Amino acid sequence: MPPINLAIVGIGKIVRDQHLPAVAGNDDYRLVAAASRHGRVEGIENFSSIDAMLSALPSIQAVSLCMPPQYRYEAAVKALTAGKHVFLEKPPGATLSEVEGLAALAAGKGLSLFASWHSRYAPAVEAAREFLAGTRIRSMRVAWKEDVRQWHPGQEWIWQPGGLGVFDPGINALSIVTRILPNPVFVTAAMLEFPENRDAPIAASITFSDAEGLDLAAEFDWRQTGRQSWDIVALTDAGEMLLSEGGARLSIDGRVVHEQPEQEYPMLYRRFVAIIRAGESDVDLAPLRHVADAFMLGRRRQVDAFHD
Repeated sequence: MPPINLAIVGIGKIVRDQHLPAVAGNDDYRLVAAASRHGRVEGIENFSSIDAMLSALPSIQAVSLCMPPQYRYEAAVKALTAGKHVFLEKPPGATLSEVEGLAALAAGKGLSLFASWHSRYAPAVEAAREFLAGTRIRSMRVAWKEDVRQWHPGQEWIWQPGGLGVFDPGINALSIVTRILPNPVFVTAAMLEFPENRDAPIAASITFSDAEGLDLAAEFDWRQTGRQSWDIVALTDAGEMLLSEGGARLSIDGRVVHEQPEQEYPMLYRRFVAIIRAGESDVDLAPLRHVADAFMLGRRRQVDAFHD
């Protein structure tokens, strides 16, 4: 089949580090254009807005939207209305309602919409899922702790309403948890810590349960210095499972049983082309729903001001 004419909107660090290499390594795509207020991609046509891009290049078949989530809905509506398949960076939007609206719009137009939870494609996630499916889970603990100054320097949008704060990385953990657990879970309580000068949390503690009373707790913190941690630990009848390095390594009782090089974004783009070819969409909102529930149920605590 001929390659899909793809355009990317929002040229920032994640696009240069992940999207562009993944697309370049996939013969199912032809990158034809980019739209961004500040960034450019060499060797293709560049535009300052998605409107100008869609008007100038009707041959575009699919669009990857990589701008901050607060601005993604409007761009997605424009792309879908113009008849383009849409790839949404995570989180897929600033609210549940707008992403549900996009899914309905895509379905009505016979287009594919992809909510791309990249951490679900970490190398050891499926192995962890298979392990947990074969045993009884006694408890699970999630620790997603990193230094915001290292990973999100100067990104003011992330501290604004809709930017999610510490849930921007925390939602990656939730995307893994909702993939590997055999039963759906729900938030029972949360504590959100807001710097006195910010509108989004810098840390969060959340407890979850399921219909069988699972003991599940998650800790997200952006104030971590030194070793960064992206770990999920489950105590089970078959031993202690550690899914570490953001889903890259799986250990059982201290023995590494699965570890491979990262291929998250190449796999995302393979999934996107697969749903386009099949005439389907892939829009799982469980991770975003858990974040919304944490904001709804969570107590709020003011902490010291944060300065980048």
